[in-house]
Amino acid sequence: MIVRLLYVSRSSGPQTTTVTRSILEQAQTHNAAQGITGVLCQGQGFFLQVLEGPRSAVNALYRHIAVDMRHKDVELLMFEDTQERQFSRWSMALIKLSDQDPMVKLQHPEFDPYSASGAQAMQQLLHWLDSSQPIERVLD
Repeated sequence: MIVRLLYVSRSSGPQTTTVTRSILEQAQTHNAAQGITGVLCQGQGFFLQVLEGPRSAVNALYRHIAVDMRHKDVELLMFEDTQERQFSRWSMALIKLSDQDPMVKLQHPEFDPYSASGAQAMQQLLHWLDSSQPIERVLD
C-alpha cells in the first residue's frame, strides 16, 4: 500500500543552504533505499514536504522528522492512501523559493501553511512546482 503524507515545519535555526542540502542529501540516500519519493519546499523559515511510499516506511520517516533537531513545530497536514505516486521521479526534489517569490514577500498573506487545509497546502506546493515564478529546482 502506498501513502502520501504532507507536513509543515519551521526551521529550528537559520535556514541555510548547508542545512537544506544536508536534509536533501540524507533524504535522497535514505528514501531511495526505502522506496520513498517526494518533494521538499523551503520557504523563509519553513519547510513543506510531501512523502510518498510504503505506509510503514513513510510513517517511520515522519516519526524521525518529528524529532529531528533541525525542525520544530512539525504538523501533519495530510495523510492518505493513494494508488499512484505524484512525485515518482524523485527520491526527493527541492523547491527553494526565491526571495522574490510573492509568498516569501508575504504578498499572499492568505496562505499560511499552519492554518491551511491539507488540500490547500498541496495545491500551493504543486503551484510552486509547476510555476514559472523564479524558483530553484534541484532534482535528482
